[in-house]
Amino acid sequence: MATVGEKPFTVTDDGEVAQTTDEPQRKRMALVASKGGLDEVYPILIMASTAAALDWEVGIFCTFYGLDMVNTKRMHDLKVSPLGNAAAPPPLKGKEMGVPNIISMLPGMTTVATKMMRGWMEDSKIPDFDSMMEMCLDGDVEFYACATTMGVMNVKQEDIMPQATCLGAAAFLDFASEADLALFI
Repeated sequence: MATVGEKPFTVTDDGEVAQTTDEPQRKRMALVASKGGLDEVYPILIMASTAAALDWEVGIFCTFYGLDMVNTKRMHDLKVSPLGNAAAPPPLKGKEMGVPNIISMLPGMTTVATKMMRGWMEDSKIPDFDSMMEMCLDGDVEFYACATTMGVMNVKQEDIMPQATCLGAAAFLDFASEADLALFI
């Protein structure tokens, strides 16, 4: 490696000069959050906070029901719907038993499923939603509210948490095109 002034460079086999840097390139992760249930948002926040802790650049594009995670009117009341969720665990942790799906229709079952999920997360020492969001924000995770979805769902800019940026799909695709890892959740 040679230097010109203080800028390092190398000469490739074909005689081209290429600038080099000693600093490793930060990894980038692009996440698309398309669902807004508590059980659907947790994996996104876990992935994002973990990547941020590893010094990755992270951007989360919140679209359709995923917009709820940055909507101040809805973000603190995310729920778990047991109805139609074939993978939902039984109501008694660790007890394998079939629970007919029709029971999920009974009044109050969404509240029961939500409380169960929050309890399991607490028992597993996983931070609650607000703490996970704070960890992501402290780790410089960028949250993007889908501009199109905001229009479709009549969500106003003032409804979006101040740390989130309103962004169109094309702009996020530009961000995602340079990601080392892109996930649609």
